[in-house]
Formats: sequence, C-alpha cells, structure tokens
Amino acid sequence: MGVVYRARDLLHEQYGDPDPYIALKMLSGVFDGSPDASSLLYSEFALTRRLLHPNVLRPFTFEVDAAHRLAFITMELMRGMTLDKLLCERPLGLSWPELKMIAVPLLGALAYAHDRGVLHGDIKPSNVMVCEDGVRLFDFGLGLAEKGPLKGLPSLNRHRLNAWTPGYAAPELLEGAPLCARADLYSLACVLYELACGKHPFQRLPSNQARDTGLERQLKAPRKLPRRCWVALREALAFDPARRGISAARLREVWAGGAFWW
Repeated sequence: MGVVYRARDLLHEQYGDPDPYIALKMLSGVFDGSPDASSLLYSEFALTRRLLHPNVLRPFTFEVDAAHRLAFITMELMRGMTLDKLLCERPLGLSWPELKMIAVPLLGALAYAHDRGVLHGDIKPSNVMVCEDGVRLFDFGLGLAEKGPLKGLPSLNRHRLNAWTPGYAAPELLEGAPLCARADLYSLACVLYELACGKHPFQRLPSNQARDTGLERQLKAPRKLPRRCWVALREALAFDPARRGISAARLREVWAGGAFWW
C-alpha cells in the first residue's frame, strides 16, 4: 500500500543533529485518484500517534505537499530486519528462546493497541521489524478506531480498496465482516506459527479457501512450542471467530510464562 523512503530532516541537520534521518511514507501509485487515499494515510497517522508503546513505531508528523497534492507521514527510521526477511534466513523457524523474545513484546503491542480501541488490520511478517532496540509493529494503514475519541475518523471503504492480505486476513474479513480484535489476533497467530516452524499454517492460501478445504483439521503443533503455548495459539488460529475467544493480552500472558513443556 505504502512506499517508505529514508529521508533527511533538513531542520534537524541545520541544528547539528548527528542523526537527522527519518522515514517518510506516502501511498503507492495504485492509489492515485482514489478518494480515500489521503484519508487513509491520515487515519494511520492519527491511530499510531496515540499508541505510546516501545514496540509500536512512532509517527512524527502528517504533512501535505500542496504544490504536488501529495500527503505523507514522517516517522522514526527503523534499522533492522522485517520478519519476512528473517524467515528467508531461517527457513526452519526460530528456537523457542528466540521466538519468545519476538512474540511476547509483539503480543504486548497488540494488546496495548486493543486496550485503547485501536485495531491494526494488516498484521503480517512484512509489517513487523526486529530492530536494534527491540521489535516494532508498524503500518496501521488499514487500522481503525473501535472506540474512544478517534471513532470519528473518516470512514474508509477498505473493501473497495481491496487491501486485505488474503493469507493473513481472517476469513470473516475476506467475506465482508468488519475488522475486529479477533481478526487481528488471527493474523498475528499466523505470523507466530510461521516463526515457530518456518511455514505458514495454511499454505498461504486465502483463509476462507483454507477453511473450505479443511486445512484446519490438518494443523500440527510446532515441535519447538511448549504445549501450553500451542493450546493458546491453536485457539487464536480458529477459522470461526466465535471459537477464537482468547485475547492478545491473555495469549501474551501464556507465552510469557511458557517456560515449561506442558
């Protein structure tokens, strides 16, 4: 959806900042002419601005270049590796200690966002980065405010934008249901499963197709996961949202204490 550039903040550079570099995000060209484009970018900025959490990327400003009619966000420049690239280097998945170091703060970030009424909408390996100083969840471009003061943000037609990621979006999203916390958790559960064993739980098929072909019945526990962590993760991977009752906060609690193999 977006294009991110490494940029120099010229004002900071003028005042001698030894590290004046920032990230600058604009929407990609496929959104040219879309009536939702600028609103989508502003919505992302407004949502992430209120999430003051060490594992959520920090935005700085929302700007509009009036001359070129381009909106953009400035934000902290992350130095690290996204999880999709990490998985390319680790095709068999991560060890339990490595996985836990990523999963627990990532679940904490999502639980924090949900507690503040913010939904992400597009959790996938390329939207999580392992940085020098920890894990970052980013790209809330498809997110929305479920409650609270941001409920009044522009209502965007996400289905018209056709922007859900089929292999990570929950089945109900692909079938027109509104975004909810349980859908976010399904997406993150797919990412955690992939980190645990190096492969997607449902062969990267669109989730509704995976459901209809019965792949849920074939799902096996990753060997590196403590049993109690698998039981909790298995619940989060349910295709039926009514069976996906565990919260991000509860899943984090289980994984943070999952040192015993039972």
